[in-house]
Amino acid sequence: MTVIDDYVATLGRALRGPRSVRRDMLAEARDSLHDTAEGHVARGLSPVEAERRAVEEFGPVREIAPAYQRELVAGQGRRTAALLFLTMPPTVLLWTLTWWLFPWPPAGASALPEWYGLVAGAVDGMQVLTALGAAGVLVVLGWGARRHVGRRSSPWLTRALGVVVLAKLPVLLALCYVLLSASGRPLGTLIDFTPTVIAFGVSLVFFICQVSSATRCLTTTRALANPPVEAGEPVRV
Repeated sequence: MTVIDDYVATLGRALRGPRSVRRDMLAEARDSLHDTAEGHVARGLSPVEAERRAVEEFGPVREIAPAYQRELVAGQGRRTAALLFLTMPPTVLLWTLTWWLFPWPPAGASALPEWYGLVAGAVDGMQVLTALGAAGVLVVLGWGARRHVGRRSSPWLTRALGVVVLAKLPVLLALCYVLLSASGRPLGTLIDFTPTVIAFGVSLVFFICQVSSATRCLTTTRALANPPVEAGEPVRV
């Protein structure tokens, strides 16, 4: 392994975030180091000494890793915000159309409690508000990233997004269970009803993706606050 390869590998171990973004960042850093090393070779240094000089000029990993990690934090925040914006409203629409086009259970079922509509509206409202909030985060971390406000706010915005999503989803599940119980619809019968099985399957996929992405928001911001050991170790050349 060359000096530059060792340096880039150490930098990669210090970073947490979207894999494709991290890969592109490391490739860009490697290309920059090779360009600098080639310049030193042209001025008469040996290849090994040229790579060592390029690494020294690039800076210690413990000093440059935070700047790279901030970009990864913003990238993860944008991904999560986009995911929420693209999945929350369709989930509301999917279930609304399911019950409208395929009313179930048939007529004659017991009347729903008076509070049923309020809780159902709260479930839909939480998802719509989350989508709108995600759109705002997407604007700040996208358009605002070119300005000081976006760069400065990306860590806490990304972390807040992850916390809100992970706190909200269990509440949504609990409310949905309350609605199901109050409707008098046995779960076994619900599973036998094809339209609801499809809607449930799509919702489950969205739910897993949202939880996974929100969790990554927390891990990327945690890496910024508490860099791994590798980020503080000098590169051995």
